[in-house]
Amino acid sequence: MGRIPEETVREVRDRVDIVDLIGRYVDLRKAGRNHKGLCPFHDEKTPSFNVNPDRQAFYCFGCQEGGSAFTFLMKHENLSFPEAVRVLARECGIEIPETSGGDSGSSEPLFEANRIAHQLYRDALATAEAAPARDYLEGRGIDDELIERFEIGYAPNRWDTVAGVLAREGIPARVGETVGLLARRDSGGHSGGHYDRLRGRVVFPICDVRGRCLGFGGRAIFDDQEPKYLNTPETPIFHKREALYGFPLALEGIRRSGRVIVCEGYFDRIALHRAGLPEAVATCGTALTDGHGRELRRRSGQIVLLFDGDEAGQNAMEKALDTLLPTGLRVRAALLAPGEDPDSFLQERGAPALATLVDKAPDALEVVIQRALRGGCSTPSEKSAAVGHAAPFIARIENPVERSAYTRRLALATDSDDGAVDTIVRGFLAKLRVAAARGQQGRQPAASVAHESAGSAPYKTAPYKTAAGADKTAADAHKTAAGAGRGPAGTEGAERKLAELAQLLFKKPALVTLEVRERIEEILPDGSWKSILRHLMAAALDGRVDRSGAIDLLHVEGELDAEAGARLHEIAVSELFEEIESSPDAILEDHLGWFAKQRRVAASRDLRRKLSDPQADVDALLAERQRQLEEKRTAHGIATEPVP
Repeated sequence: MGRIPEETVREVRDRVDIVDLIGRYVDLRKAGRNHKGLCPFHDEKTPSFNVNPDRQAFYCFGCQEGGSAFTFLMKHENLSFPEAVRVLARECGIEIPETSGGDSGSSEPLFEANRIAHQLYRDALATAEAAPARDYLEGRGIDDELIERFEIGYAPNRWDTVAGVLAREGIPARVGETVGLLARRDSGGHSGGHYDRLRGRVVFPICDVRGRCLGFGGRAIFDDQEPKYLNTPETPIFHKREALYGFPLALEGIRRSGRVIVCEGYFDRIALHRAGLPEAVATCGTALTDGHGRELRRRSGQIVLLFDGDEAGQNAMEKALDTLLPTGLRVRAALLAPGEDPDSFLQERGAPALATLVDKAPDALEVVIQRALRGGCSTPSEKSAAVGHAAPFIARIENPVERSAYTRRLALATDSDDGAVDTIVRGFLAKLRVAAARGQQGRQPAASVAHESAGSAPYKTAPYKTAAGADKTAADAHKTAAGAGRGPAGTEGAERKLAELAQLLFKKPALVTLEVRERIEEILPDGSWKSILRHLMAAALDGRVDRSGAIDLLHVEGELDAEAGARLHEIAVSELFEEIESSPDAILEDHLGWFAKQRRVAASRDLRRKLSDPQADVDALLAERQRQLEEKRTAHGIATEPVP
């Protein structure tokens, strides 16, 4: 495949709803003209990630990642630019002209192989051969509507069904093997081709938030099949430590309910949907991981854990807490009786009872404390064991106020001294911090994110950084720095003025004239911002504007280096000048006048330095001094007397 035409790229860009796209990955809330959420590119507790639908741009004030819809997919999905364009083009129904040369990227053939296999499995479930599978599903309470909604299929009980279909579709066997659909057949130590990995099983597709099939889970339906559940293995596109079953179907439910229900199995996830709880997801044969926790934290602040009621299920609940508590999530745990799982609970007691169980789920740490008390709490050793069981979980709580409250709760439950329990909790907290500092854990320990404070100004001197979670808007910065008059010059003041000037010309390209360009070239200091301004002015004079009337980002961003590109995307999402009463022309004159003044001050200072030199050409310097005075008078509107 060759180069994608520029007009096609623009058509795709204009058709994509960037808020809808990023909203699949981040829980976005409207904030002024932007939408805000927790950044998917770094860990944070305070939202600093902004998406601007008018500009079709995103920017994080915490880690300085920014760009377009294409950039987001490239960063989040590790795609090349052509891959990202093609992915979004397919979603928008836009056909991309095919030319010779190049390639489609390493991941597309894998997704295509999964797509073909997925369709084969779905079609196979309707055949006579799949009658045992349909009977099995019916016995589990899954009707045709649920089969269709969850796209459940059947892997024929033959060795080469998928292998044959992939071959007929032109997909090499090595691709089927890479994506986990096929396994290599060894015969007498020599390669004998490939065979289907899933055979004679009900098949559940595991998809990402865009609905792309990442892998499959297979449930045995015959007595002699082992193991009972068999998933396709880890592949370049299927990472079990990050994947969640039912995620695409859960997104709307998560948005409506403000919570995520986490369970362990495919049938449990479907059972929760049947009970009117579509906000559920299930892990894929692995414990809940840090990757899951980060993904869930960006979707909602509240998690309900619903695991099996046996000892293994309770242990899984506690392991999940170990992962979730440091993220600041509110975690509750629904209690099932031993031997029960959500699917069996639904079949025995009905949907209303399951919904009530989830809605009334107690605080998960209370469950841990009560579980710790089951071993008794009447002797000193029993008290010590109970505190030792619950204290590590309390130490993982990020908020010190909550941590202190749970510490007192544990002391009360075990009838122990508050100070003694607090000492034990602090001991575990210290160990967590040391382990994190040594890089022995991927998680940050609790209460170690104090640097994410609000209130920092949006523009700083080099290196170009902004405070994570900064809530101060660019409009505030303008009121305090730009609109407050002509304060003393300084690097930070000039930096802010340059940023504001760039944003003004970006949003109001009609201000750019040949005269304005000449003045900017003459009076502004050289540097990164001046380079950005040059590109913005060239685009403005060429008429390269987007549908909102601002400079077309797509035209400019490709011409800038990484730092300048980050600055450009920051000003694209900032709300500077949106609420300023002054006209754009007045603001432009104010800023250009400020830089002209600083230039005059610097020139006067340099002239005084030269006059102090005994070897200086005094006459020439005095003439220069006279010229500077005349320039200053002109700037202040004072008429200059003509020389006779």
